[in-house]
Amino acid sequence: MLIFSFGLAKDQKLAQSGMQFLSVSTDGRGAAMGQAMTAIEGYSMAFFYNPATAARMTKTMDLTASQNNWIAGIKHNAFSAAFSPANGRFGVFGVTARNIDYGESIGTVVAPNDNGYVETGTINPTALSVSVGYARSLTDRFSVGGNMGYVVQQLGQSIVPYGDSLQTKSNIAGGISVDFGTLYYTGWKSLAFGMSVRNFSGEIKYEDEGFQLPLTFSMGLSMDVMDLLPQKPQNQSLMLSVDALHYRSHPEQVNIGLEYGFMDMFYVRGGYRSSEDIQNVSFGLGLNIKGIVVDYAYTPTIDFADAQRFTIAFAF
Repeated sequence: MLIFSFGLAKDQKLAQSGMQFLSVSTDGRGAAMGQAMTAIEGYSMAFFYNPATAARMTKTMDLTASQNNWIAGIKHNAFSAAFSPANGRFGVFGVTARNIDYGESIGTVVAPNDNGYVETGTINPTALSVSVGYARSLTDRFSVGGNMGYVVQQLGQSIVPYGDSLQTKSNIAGGISVDFGTLYYTGWKSLAFGMSVRNFSGEIKYEDEGFQLPLTFSMGLSMDVMDLLPQKPQNQSLMLSVDALHYRSHPEQVNIGLEYGFMDMFYVRGGYRSSEDIQNVSFGLGLNIKGIVVDYAYTPTIDFADAQRFTIAFAF
């Protein structure tokens, strides 16, 4: 289905999908690797990218919290939890939540004065997404997973004409979102192949014009390239990940991520995203000590303050 969609989805409606915060990476690891996470195994944060990549979780519980200091003062806060009972015998259950604070702005209404308007007070737009997910390994090589959630965006109140008077209107819209994906280990070295569909939804409306969520099809490959060496260095890894993405409202994109790990404790990461106007490279660090993980990502940004993500996770 995914390959079919890539081949036939030619009628792109650029800039016509809404709630674009769903396309923004929230955690430090994913952001540092250029969001090339379709074929990278993870724990609870994996449900944000490809739910199937959480299926082989080795811990019983994972709790993760992340803050993204995004462009223009926008704040992304994300939380995820994953539970793998009986050593994964019944699969992995996940819960994710994402809260967006767009900051404050001043509302206005047209008025017959020198300015042409009067102020109506402060507007504080916000958005929220919550979902539940499930992932399971069907064989030692093949895993599947999915999410179902609810997404809502609140753009504050506005004063609009209604007949000969004015009325106050609340601008709130929401809808159901579905993600699903697969992960397959080829059996050659550590090469893995993943596919995912994110943000599948029906039409959402504020007023007359409808829109859909930022539907994204992705295909990815990942591998520890040190497996190609005649003698692999002990306690070291160099994970390379490459994703090809097809968006509903964005040109096709290739994401590349690289992660060097030492002793399964220290990580240095870098990433690149094509077809981006203001952000295309990213860098980051990670630290894993006895199940406590701290990740940081730094993304240089053109025309805005640079974006930074901080993530902390507990796995046991």
